[in-house]
Amino acid sequence: MSSTGSFLSHLECTYCGAKYPSSEIFRLCPDQECEKVLFPRYDFDVKKASDILTNSEIKNREPNMWRYKEFLPILDDKNIISLGEGFTPIINSKRLKYDFGIKELLIKDESLNPTASFKARGLSAAVSKAVEFGINKFSIPSAGNAGGALAAYCARSGTKAFVFMPEDAPNANKIETYFHGAEVELVKGFINDAGKKSAEVSKANNLFDVSTLKEPYRVEGKKTMGYEIAEQCNWNLPDYIIYPTGGGTGIIGIWKAFLEMQRIGIIDSKLPKMICVQAEGCSPVVDAYLSGNKHADQFIDPKTIAAGMRVPIAVGDYLIIDAIKQSNGTAIKVNDDEMLDGVKKLASKEGIFCAPEGGAIVSATQKLISKGFISPDQKVLLLNTCLLYTSDAADE
Repeated sequence: MSSTGSFLSHLECTYCGAKYPSSEIFRLCPDQECEKVLFPRYDFDVKKASDILTNSEIKNREPNMWRYKEFLPILDDKNIISLGEGFTPIINSKRLKYDFGIKELLIKDESLNPTASFKARGLSAAVSKAVEFGINKFSIPSAGNAGGALAAYCARSGTKAFVFMPEDAPNANKIETYFHGAEVELVKGFINDAGKKSAEVSKANNLFDVSTLKEPYRVEGKKTMGYEIAEQCNWNLPDYIIYPTGGGTGIIGIWKAFLEMQRIGIIDSKLPKMICVQAEGCSPVVDAYLSGNKHADQFIDPKTIAAGMRVPIAVGDYLIIDAIKQSNGTAIKVNDDEMLDGVKKLASKEGIFCAPEGGAIVSATQKLISKGFISPDQKVLLLNTCLLYTSDAADE
């Protein structure tokens, strides 16, 4: 065994607080009265963890998310399934910031990941940990590129993927998933309907279902965005992080990373305000947050051009709302026309051709500046989650 040096300690329910051994396979909290999201927790040696992140060692590591392997749940190097995901660039705005009238605008471009979205991070971590447990058959519901990412990492690891997609998922994503060798089944309805089918088939055929936040490890891959933002900004975090949100694993993972680094002591108490952006045609988390609720109601008849934001209900809704509230952030929605306007602005001003989800955060930023929520002297970071042709990158 070639140890990763992981600080992994145990699993903890994010709702009831119950703890479970990390040496056993779990998905959600096994307490039938709870069944909420489990997080891996770490027993950090604070000095060692701080030294790893801030001394020259980290700078000499490969530029991918596994440079943070001690802060991830894989125990043996041989089980890491990687396509070079992570360490995507942060681009300083040259022109758009002047249109917005702000001093500093940063764009972290997740479209440069393998499979062209941030989904690569989560599926790399989830498949790696499952392989460590001896699992070789996976299932997932996806409105597009989560399925493609799972299929890619299953191809890389020699395991099998079964993907359940809404019938109207983008054709490019269906083709990508199929060519990576997955079994693809199209389902009538939305992503939650595909989720029900995935759960049903998984139970009947002993597949490991890696649905959004229904197992503990995809979020760990996503949290590496937070570690990267801190390192790439020289441990001086932005004032705002603006994120397109469907199921929410991205915003949840980034916030988890910030809290871990704060515990280690390498970032101070001033953390970014987390901004959740959803589509007007599917905004369950925004509506819940603005109503003062901890949980979101299922959004009826969701309609938006942003396939990844068309998530009627999220199992981790309370975690998204916690991140917003704990960071003194906010939640905002934009319509489809505003998304397309944002796509055009980002492409024509910065040379980044994004999906509607990326357009959503551009337009949301403009709205928040005009409302005075963001002031001109503050540093704002946008997360562009994917390329246009794989436009479901926010479905988590």
